[in-house]
Amino acid sequence: METETSEPKRRINFLKIPIDIVAPDQLSDVVYDLLKDKKEHNIVLLSLWDLLKARRNGEYRYYVTRASLVIPISKSLISGIKFLTGEKAHRYMPFDFIVSMLTILENREFTCYLLGGKIRVLMKTEQNIRQTFPKLRIVGRFPGYFKQREEGTIIQAIKKSSPSLLLAGKGIRGKERWLSKNNLTLGNGLRLWCSDIFDVFAERKKHPSRFAFRNGLEWIGYCFQNPFKFFRIFPFIGYKFLLLFYKLFVKQ
Repeated sequence: METETSEPKRRINFLKIPIDIVAPDQLSDVVYDLLKDKKEHNIVLLSLWDLLKARRNGEYRYYVTRASLVIPISKSLISGIKFLTGEKAHRYMPFDFIVSMLTILENREFTCYLLGGKIRVLMKTEQNIRQTFPKLRIVGRFPGYFKQREEGTIIQAIKKSSPSLLLAGKGIRGKERWLSKNNLTLGNGLRLWCSDIFDVFAERKKHPSRFAFRNGLEWIGYCFQNPFKFFRIFPFIGYKFLLLFYKLFVKQ
């Protein structure tokens, strides 16, 4: 298992997928360092299912491996990293991570562009973000489910406004792969995609309780929302066997 020793972020290669170890008290330094070099930086909130997807899907794997920051959000990833490497990785709840990001940007009056969601949800999200982070400058917004012919105009608007953070949610064709596809044309800055973030900010959907998240039980709520997710037990078992295989037969 390969480990980079640079601080305050350390990147490990876990099951051939990169994951970054970033302590919460170091996150602001990581964010400011990324913004300093004035390049394009994708941030990935990586679940266990995302990791398994990246292992089997070349396009998605390219997106994850080229990301500047890969943050684990599943307890199974943290325990798996500990099992294989002995490393203590830091796990983040997606909503809390994004709130931390916005707080970090607000502290220096940086900017944000909102892309995705239905129009009413997006407007409510913008209103709540402005109230909660008054010094964060929102320099643009565009709802999701846009027509393909509008894509060029949207990309130009984002590039022209040059946001410190492009926060994207559902309603974008290709989801996070849209960010990868348009990586160079969107301009510099941070990009982060999170499917339900605008629904949560607009108070249309609740994020998992911190008790459930801390104990790795957030998946139960997702399964009740979509019963087909109960079948994820099979890839989860496969993941456990994969960890055992790497532990026994793959040189760390």
